[in-house]
Amino acid sequence: MRTSKQNQAPQAQTLQRPCAKHSNITLGVSLHFLPVIARVPLKFGTETLTQVTCARARMVYKDASGRSAEGWGETPLSVQWVWPSSLPYEERHVALKDFCICLAKAWAGVASNGHPLEIGHDFLERRLPSLLQEFNRTRGGREPMPWLAALVCCSPFDIALYDAYARLHDVSVYDIYAPPFLKTDLSHFISPADGSDVSFAGRYPAEFFVHPRPSRIPAWHLVGGKDLIDPSELTGSEPQDGYPVLLREWIRRDGLTCLKVKARGNDAAWDYDRIVRVGRMAIEEGVRWLSCDFNCTVTDPAYVNAILDQLLRDEPRLYGMILYVEQPFPYDLEANRIDVHSVSARKPLFMDESCHDWRLIRLGRTLGWSGVALKTCKTQTGAILSLCWAKAHGMTLMVQDLSNPMLAQIPHCLLAAYAGTIMGVETNGMQFYPEASAAEARVHPGLYTRRGGCVDLSSLRGSGFGYRLDEIVRHLPDPAVVFE
Repeated sequence: MRTSKQNQAPQAQTLQRPCAKHSNITLGVSLHFLPVIARVPLKFGTETLTQVTCARARMVYKDASGRSAEGWGETPLSVQWVWPSSLPYEERHVALKDFCICLAKAWAGVASNGHPLEIGHDFLERRLPSLLQEFNRTRGGREPMPWLAALVCCSPFDIALYDAYARLHDVSVYDIYAPPFLKTDLSHFISPADGSDVSFAGRYPAEFFVHPRPSRIPAWHLVGGKDLIDPSELTGSEPQDGYPVLLREWIRRDGLTCLKVKARGNDAAWDYDRIVRVGRMAIEEGVRWLSCDFNCTVTDPAYVNAILDQLLRDEPRLYGMILYVEQPFPYDLEANRIDVHSVSARKPLFMDESCHDWRLIRLGRTLGWSGVALKTCKTQTGAILSLCWAKAHGMTLMVQDLSNPMLAQIPHCLLAAYAGTIMGVETNGMQFYPEASAAEARVHPGLYTRRGGCVDLSSLRGSGFGYRLDEIVRHLPDPAVVFE
């Protein structure tokens, strides 16, 4: 990144790396925390996001011949989404940052020989569970940090590893998922559903990607629980920063054709009214598609079914616009094995918080879930393996946002472009903190401003994720930790 601190490693922050068990060639690692303030609040279930810290990791991949390349990954540490709790926000926020630092140390001890899918899979399967268990033990009996939070903390390192490996070989990240780069087939990572005729032997992730990837994909706009719909809701305290405030303004400015409506999940009358109000405006403005996100707050399928049935009866056109329903039920799928066939019989039903990995997708499929919402914030490795498992078993895909700003937006949109989703990508960082991405937007304007209802990926080029970091002028804070 041009004229940034990103290429500096302050000596005071540099720590001695742990010893690697398998090789004396280990990964170089550094970690930065970037604070971001939201221009308007974003409601997650029972909590509201007003700020977020983005974890940005730098990884240096070294091969046996001594060649090396650095890569970068970034993820918002969205406390309210990954760790819903009555604990104070700051306690959870600090815990996530502390765990990121623990992970930086652990990744620095990993042997950097092999493909990122092999290295990432091994870390997720063998290292991350024990690291989380040990971290929670040190919390002294306080509420343990959940697995979803651990995945989000791990993701910037995992993403950066792919970027570094692809840059070392001077190819795109999505060119490395088949021989000659990847020699281990999918059967070594995932297993088919019991009784299915699916086999992963001799198959590689590249088989499941869209080629060539589109350069423009439809963008979903998030209508949060606190977002303003009507001028009568204005209080005068809204930001005067040149960006839209009301939903109709967003639709017209960005040419939006897809709206995702956040529901409460515990107030059926409010949820129904919200969907209808947004839906009627959508029809007036030429929006084509809606989705409904209940954010894990529903415990009985009858709740969702009643809302859908009432829409079908009283608002049939609006009902027809609902492309899918997202994650109404608790995200701990193993502890809440709810049969959801009645919901997916009405509308495609997508797992989001529940689909931590392909095994949970396999379980969800038996319970009646019909689609999978992928997220790079659960690691690139996990997203790719989940994508392959779901597609092989005929499940529909979506790529959902974590309000990704800055670098986090790029792997997120690339995943959607290559995945072949049911309809584009959810992307709403430009709604909640657009100025946070100003440096990246100067190089990739189409990725940080929606136009004609789409995001444009045509500015991405070069190796790795196509960040073009040497053209992005961003001054990073000093690293929290460095292992060189």
